[in-house]
Amino acid sequence: MNFTRWSARLPGTQRRAAARTDTTVSQDRRGDGSVPAARTEQLTDEAPPVPAVDDLPVRDVLDRVPALVALVHGPDHRIAYVNDAYTAAFGARTPGARAREALPELDELGLFPLLDQVQRSRRPRTLKSRKAPDGRSYTFTCTPVTEGDAGGVLVFATDVTDHAEAAERLRTSERRQRETAVTLQRSLLPQELEEPDDLRIAATYHPGGTEAAVGGDWYDVITLGGGRTALVIGDVMGRGVRAAAVMGQLRTAVRAYARLDLPPHEVLQLLDGLATEIDANQIATCVYAIHDPNEGRLVYASAGHLPILVRDENGTVRRADEPTGPPLGTGGWMHTSGSVSLTPGSTAVLYTDGLVERRNEDLDEGIAALERALAGATGSPQVVCDRLVRSAGVTADHDDDVAVLVLQHPARTGPDAELFRNAALELLGGVEAAPRARAFASGVLTSWRFPAELHDLGVLATSELVANSLQHGTPPMRLRLRRTDRRLIIEVTDGDDHLPRRRRAEPADESGRGIAIVATIASNWGCRRTPGGGKAVWCEFVLPKP
Repeated sequence: MNFTRWSARLPGTQRRAAARTDTTVSQDRRGDGSVPAARTEQLTDEAPPVPAVDDLPVRDVLDRVPALVALVHGPDHRIAYVNDAYTAAFGARTPGARAREALPELDELGLFPLLDQVQRSRRPRTLKSRKAPDGRSYTFTCTPVTEGDAGGVLVFATDVTDHAEAAERLRTSERRQRETAVTLQRSLLPQELEEPDDLRIAATYHPGGTEAAVGGDWYDVITLGGGRTALVIGDVMGRGVRAAAVMGQLRTAVRAYARLDLPPHEVLQLLDGLATEIDANQIATCVYAIHDPNEGRLVYASAGHLPILVRDENGTVRRADEPTGPPLGTGGWMHTSGSVSLTPGSTAVLYTDGLVERRNEDLDEGIAALERALAGATGSPQVVCDRLVRSAGVTADHDDDVAVLVLQHPARTGPDAELFRNAALELLGGVEAAPRARAFASGVLTSWRFPAELHDLGVLATSELVANSLQHGTPPMRLRLRRTDRRLIIEVTDGDDHLPRRRRAEPADESGRGIAIVATIASNWGCRRTPGGGKAVWCEFVLPKP
């Protein structure tokens, strides 16, 4: 085939006259039109004529191009030309041979369908960063070259190996960073959830699937003693190791503040200040809730987080109402607590925005979809948790972290209900309230068929707690006994908010030994302020296994 005839048709070929010398001279003429001889010689020596593009030997130009160039023509893509760079990379090729047999490297790269497409559409196409049989990466640009009814394609391959390797190193670094963040994130989450007596709980965490997309989602379950349970879920804004590290600090702080048995809004108040100290540029959302089986409610406070969803025993789902304050780390806000009913048979769901937030979709639509999924989700907490994640379309390549915490307050019937009992006595009168409380406790513990040793310890603890309240507290006073399948809980409430503390009583002291005795004989004890301005002092005994 005549290469000159094909090369004359290459795109971008234009004819340009080389007139720089004439132009320069015309601009340097004197006023009388003459040109200095010395100046003319200087221009002639320094600015030789530029040849026209059509005068350049195209084959010589292409042979010196560092990129790989091949020219094929006809419907069967016969070889018209390959340059020296192509030959150096893949070896010499015979002109006129069928490219499918003579250019096997293009076949391995899947380039022939692209050549057919270029010939049909007569539009250039590009195939980015493909690894060739020589081990290097190339970007292939295929440009149509036509003459009459015949058609050819110019294949121009640019070596992008350095760029491809740099991109791969970057991807590897991002994968390692993401793996580090995922490992850190999972290690900071609870390895096993605590199991309260009155609740059944399950949780799940799914890291984001995109590179280095791991965020700071977390959850936790904290048994507070006295039958109460704290539940927390949060989301640190940002991605990577830094977000996971901030999450770990906040989760540790939540557990420490929870041991103070503070109301939810006070816990968030403390967390808000801590978040500012950890990183003034980092914010986080969080919900902290406390479940008390005696009240049948979930008391909570929210720092910019999504609403809790509760499904009652009839299958009706509703969102927990306000209040919701700004995220942690913003400062200057007084959080408040709210409550939502959580009666036996109810299910509550706490979750992060990755479960309901989607691009180009309103957040309320995502929450509404989750409500519909929860309305039809029955079974154990783990089953409910898995169904909610599936219904939200969370997959391995999900673009955001997802954390879900599901809790159920089961409705117990039959023999199981006998293991969960309550008894209460209003402490009226003066000193006679103490013997009445001891007699009440003895009768209740006997009816619950506790062994003699546990019966006696329970009566002693009741006596000391009631005596402490009569001496240091104010009315109204109340004694409450509660048993679960695992423990006996004794609690005394009164109207004074001064919290007792355990101290060492001197031999000559006539008081100060009550709390010390309770702490010695009980498995656990504690105290907290109650919403009405009083306090509750409690202790618990672990029941012997049957």
